Amino acid sequence: MKDSKVNRRQFLKRVSIGGAAALVASYPLVIERFTVLVNAYSIPVPDLPAAFEGFTIVHLSDLHYGRLMPLSIIESVIQRANSIPRDMIACTGDYVIADRETEEIDTVWPYIMQLHARDGVYSTLGNHDYTADTQRSLYWLEKSGQNVWHKSVAIRRGNQRLWIGGAGDLDEDILGIDQAFQGVPQADCKILLAHNPDSADTPFNTRVSLMLCGHTHGGQVVLPFIGPLVLNVKNRRYASGFVIGERTRLFISKGIGTASAPIRINCYPEIAVLQLTSQA
Repeated sequence: MKDSKVNRRQFLKRVSIGGAAALVASYPLVIERFTVLVNAYSIPVPDLPAAFEGFTIVHLSDLHYGRLMPLSIIESVIQRANSIPRDMIACTGDYVIADRETEEIDTVWPYIMQLHARDGVYSTLGNHDYTADTQRSLYWLEKSGQNVWHKSVAIRRGNQRLWIGGAGDLDEDILGIDQAFQGVPQADCKILLAHNPDSADTPFNTRVSLMLCGHTHGGQVVLPFIGPLVLNVKNRRYASGFVIGERTRLFISKGIGTASAPIRINCYPEIAVLQLTSQA
C-alpha cells in the first residue's frame, strides 16, 4: 500500500513537471505571439501644427496573414483597431507571408478594407507584399482607397495641414520619398509611411517630420539587459518604439505577426496608438 502511494505521488509529480514544461515550451509559440496588446505612445513632433495637437494615429504593421497567422487573429485586430478613439489609421505593410502567390493577398485585403477613421486610413506595402505578388498587392492597395504609395495626401484643420505620404519598400522597390512629397512645401509637417526603418538612413531631400515603420517585429525574442537577439535591419537602434534618428524621428511598431520563426519572447505583438504632440 505504501509503495502504491509513493508511486502515485511520483506519477503526479512527473505529470505536474511535464505539464509545467509543456506550458513553458508552448508560451512563446501559442500564448505570447497571439496576445496582441494595445500600447499607447506620446510622440513629439516639434513642427506639428497647433490644430493637430493630440492627433491620434492607430498604427498597424506586419499582419503576416498566412500559415503562421490565423484569420481569426486578423479579424480581431481589425475590430479592435476600429474600436479605439482615433483620427486616422496607418498601415505599414507586410499583410501576408506567402511567396509568389495571390490567395493570401485576396483573402486578407477585404478585412483590411474594413478599417475606418475620421481622417482616413492610409497604407503602403512591405517586402512580403512584393514577393507575394506586386501587381496584386498594388491592385488591392488602390481598390481599398488607402493608397499613399509614392504619393501623399493632406489632412486639414482649418487652414493648417498635415501631410501623409508613403514610400516603396527599401529592398523590393524604389523608395521614392522625394516623389511621395513632390510639390509639398518643405516647411509643412510630413509623416511618411515606410515599411523598413532603415529607409530613414537613405539619401533623400525632403524634410520628413516623422516616419512610421514596421518590419522588425521588435526582434521577436528580446532578452533582459541584452535586447533583441536578431534584428533584420542594419541600424540596431531601429528595433521598436520611438527613435530620434539623424535625419528624422521614427516610430517602429512591434507588429502583429512573425516571420521565419513563429515565436515571441518578451516582445508582445501590438496595436500602437500614437498621440502626436508638439512638445519636444
